[in-house]
Amino acid sequence: MNSTLKLNVFNTICAIAFCFGLLSVPYMASAQDEEGEVIPELAPASKDAIFKEQASYKLSVKNTYNIPQEGTIGYIVTAKGGKEVKRDFIKVNIAKKSSATYNFNITGLKSGFYKVKFAINVSYYDDTIPKVFGIRAEEIRSAYPEPADFDQFWNTTKAELAAIKPDFKMELLPDSMQKTSRRAYRIEMRSIDSIIIKGYLTVPKRKGKFPVLLGLPGYQVSVAPLFGVDDDLAILTLDVRGQGMSRGKINTIRDMFIAYHIEDKERYVMRGVIMDCLRAVDFIYSRPEFDHDKIIVSGGSMGGFLAIAASALDDRIKLCSSQNPIMSDIRNLPGEVDWPINDLETYVKTQPGLSFDKILNNLDYYDTKNFATRVKCQTLLGIGLLDNLVPPNNAYVVYNNLVNAKKRHIIVFKDLAHEIGQEYINYDGRWLRDTFGLF
Repeated sequence: MNSTLKLNVFNTICAIAFCFGLLSVPYMASAQDEEGEVIPELAPASKDAIFKEQASYKLSVKNTYNIPQEGTIGYIVTAKGGKEVKRDFIKVNIAKKSSATYNFNITGLKSGFYKVKFAINVSYYDDTIPKVFGIRAEEIRSAYPEPADFDQFWNTTKAELAAIKPDFKMELLPDSMQKTSRRAYRIEMRSIDSIIIKGYLTVPKRKGKFPVLLGLPGYQVSVAPLFGVDDDLAILTLDVRGQGMSRGKINTIRDMFIAYHIEDKERYVMRGVIMDCLRAVDFIYSRPEFDHDKIIVSGGSMGGFLAIAASALDDRIKLCSSQNPIMSDIRNLPGEVDWPINDLETYVKTQPGLSFDKILNNLDYYDTKNFATRVKCQTLLGIGLLDNLVPPNNAYVVYNNLVNAKKRHIIVFKDLAHEIGQEYINYDGRWLRDTFGLF
C-alpha cells in the first residue's frame, strides 16, 4: 500500500471515530506530515553473507516523516524448493524525524544457503528486501556421485581428438581491425568430429615469448578480438562449435543448443565443445612465440564451465579463472532454476522414448563438479549469491570439489546475480601478473 493511500485510510478512520464520539478531535494529517520517506538499510555482519553458526543482520530504518511509523519488522527464511524454515517479527514504533536499528540473529540452521526476505510494514511504508545467506558453506557437498567410468569416457574422447589432424591456420586481419601495439589474426583449426572452429588472436608487436590468455565464450555468444592494455600477453578468444564463426554443421536456434544430441553422451554437443577448448591449447603449443608454461583459461557462465572442464582434462593449463560456471551439480538444479531445465524438458518431449532420467544420466559426464575434482592448477572462482542460473549451493559444491587444485580462491558477491564485480576483475589481473611474473 503506498503512503498516500495509507494516509487517506487513516484520516477516514479518524473521521468515523469522531462521528461516534470516540475521538474528541479528528486527526487530519497536514501536508507537512505527508512529506518524507522511510529509508531502510540492511547490512549482514559478514562481508560475503556467509556465516559459521548464525546469520546476523542489522536493519536500520530512517523515518523522515513528521509523524511516527508504527508496525512490524521481521524476516522469513526459506530453503530449497521455497520451504519455510524460520521466521521472526517484532512490533516497532519509530519516532518522527528519527532512526532506529534492529539486530536479527538467525540460528539453528543446517549447512547450506538460504533465501531470506526482510519485511518492513509500518504506517507509510510496506516492502521486502530479498537476500541470500550461507551457513558453513565449506561443508556443502553434492548428494550425487560421478559416473564410475568418468575418466575412461574422457580419456577415450581425448584420444579421438588427438587422432584428428588440426590443420592450424592464421590470417592477418585487415588494417581496420588492427591496433597500434598489437597484431590481430583470425585463426582456424580442425577439432573432434572433423569440425572446423575459429577464433581471434591478438599478439603484442614487440619481440618476446608471451603468456597466453585463452578466453572461452558464454552461451551462444560470439567472440571478438581482445586487445587489452598490456603488451606482454597474447589473447586468444574462441568461437566453439555452433557459435559465432564456428557455426556450420551445428547451427541450432538459441534455446536448443544446450540440448543438441543430449540423448547420446557420445554425440552431445558439449563433448565437442570441450574438445574445441583443448584443441585451442594445442594451437597455443604449436606457436613458438608463446610461453607454453604460462597459459590461463578464463570464462563466465558457459565459459566458466568450459574453463574448469578444460583445466581438468589438460594439465598444460596453469591458471583457471571461472565465473558463475553453469552445469554445476546438475541433478540439484530442477526446482531451483528455469534454465537449462526448461529447455531440456522441452527437448525430451520432442524425442520419442527419451526420458529426463536418461538426460540426467548423460549429463553426469558433463557436470562441473565432477571436472572440479580433477583440476590441479591454481583456480579462481567468482559467484553471485543471487544467481538465477547457478545457485550458491551448486557453486559451492564445485568450489569444495577443487581439492586437488594447487591453490584455490573464491570471491563471493552477496548482492549480484549471474555476474561478477570489479573486485574479481582486479584480483584476477593481479593474480595473473604475479603468478606469471609480469611486472
